[in-house]
Amino acid sequence: GTHLQLYLAPAVSARRVVLLGAGNGSARAIRQALQAIATTFKLPQVKRAVVCFAGEAEPDGVSAAVQAVADASYVYATTKPKAEARTLNRVVIGVVHAEPVREAFAHGVGLVAGVEFAREWGNRPANHATPSLLADAAKSLGSQPRIQCKVHGPAEVARLGMGAFMAVARGSEEPLRLIELRYSGAGKSDAPVVLVGKGITFDTGGISIKPAAEMDEMKFDMCGAASVLGVFRALGELQPAINVVGLIPACENMPDGRAVKPGDVVTSMSGQTIEVLNTDAEGRLVLCDVLTYAARFKPAAVVDIATLTGACVIALGAVRSGLFANNDVLAAALSVAGDAAQDLCWRMPLDEDYAEGLKSNFADMGNVAGRAGGSITAAKFLQRFVGEFPWAHLDIAGTAWKSGASKGSTGRPVGLLVHYLLGHAQQRSATGTVKAVKSAVPSRRKVQSKPV
Repeated sequence: GTHLQLYLAPAVSARRVVLLGAGNGSARAIRQALQAIATTFKLPQVKRAVVCFAGEAEPDGVSAAVQAVADASYVYATTKPKAEARTLNRVVIGVVHAEPVREAFAHGVGLVAGVEFAREWGNRPANHATPSLLADAAKSLGSQPRIQCKVHGPAEVARLGMGAFMAVARGSEEPLRLIELRYSGAGKSDAPVVLVGKGITFDTGGISIKPAAEMDEMKFDMCGAASVLGVFRALGELQPAINVVGLIPACENMPDGRAVKPGDVVTSMSGQTIEVLNTDAEGRLVLCDVLTYAARFKPAAVVDIATLTGACVIALGAVRSGLFANNDVLAAALSVAGDAAQDLCWRMPLDEDYAEGLKSNFADMGNVAGRAGGSITAAKFLQRFVGEFPWAHLDIAGTAWKSGASKGSTGRPVGLLVHYLLGHAQQRSATGTVKAVKSAVPSRRKVQSKPV
């Protein structure tokens, strides 16, 4: 991150030249170097930037540079009409030889589109990101090649028997939505990867209401849903040869005369009954029904993404997302993808002993199991609704947004998921088994270098 700024350097047309030390030249080092001068990219007078590699550029380094500049220059302005919008409108990546890194450049551009779509919807206030508006955002993605969107309303969800999902939603005046996205990049016989994103557009905690302090940040409780939308935005750009289904249960968790109460017993789509011991453990209730629904697609793998537990924040902080999986190969593939994307995760245990606390005297299970190992017991709850397919759960409660002066959505784990899907597209076997492979840039049409 060492850098030196030069102004009006001789024989250079640019008004400002910044020399950056990028260490060993790895993608991580390049990203860190560019992040060190992040404020420069937000200056109103900086409208164009050229990022030049002094030596031969590696593909992952070029992709990292594209993403780092976009991240540094990002500005949220949707509900700030007087705010300065992003002024940086053209970025050129200067390399010695363009052809070897052209696909990596396109990969970076596509990934930026996905991450920024996720950040946009993650950052929107809850009254600007209701379940209905989130569904409209998903429908807008249907204009991209190979993407279709279907939205199920309350009546359809009731017919499906999603009693746990409906129990959470019934305390709000905002009607629930079950969003179903499909990206068809491979043959119909190819089993899809199913992504399930928690879409609690605002979480008061319900009757088990949260403290007032920092409750405004509960608009971020739909960042799992936002990440699924972001992945589909990236898929529309990158067009990999894979089938992907995105499922988003979207609703609010509000206290009301109709709201679910502590001690109520609800029946999930799977037929299993759940004693709702804490209405603030609502994310797992909406997810469990959709995990059951996911089996209809005969998936190659299912990955759910959720801002699920504060316990995961305590365990892993803001650096790594929690990874839980019932399949070692899937877990390895996601870990490799996270490393490649610099969107890190850490595998957590799923021993059956952790499920002991879910026992209930009045239902098949309770929805909480005490304070100890809270992120693990939440994952064990979800596991009870998973079929025979490979399944992973990403708890992004610590990584989906930042607090403090830099408060806002991070767009994670869009990078991890896109890298995983691209690797899966290249390495899928005839049986659809997920293989642990190195994340790779997709095979796609040739593209021309263009502004980010």
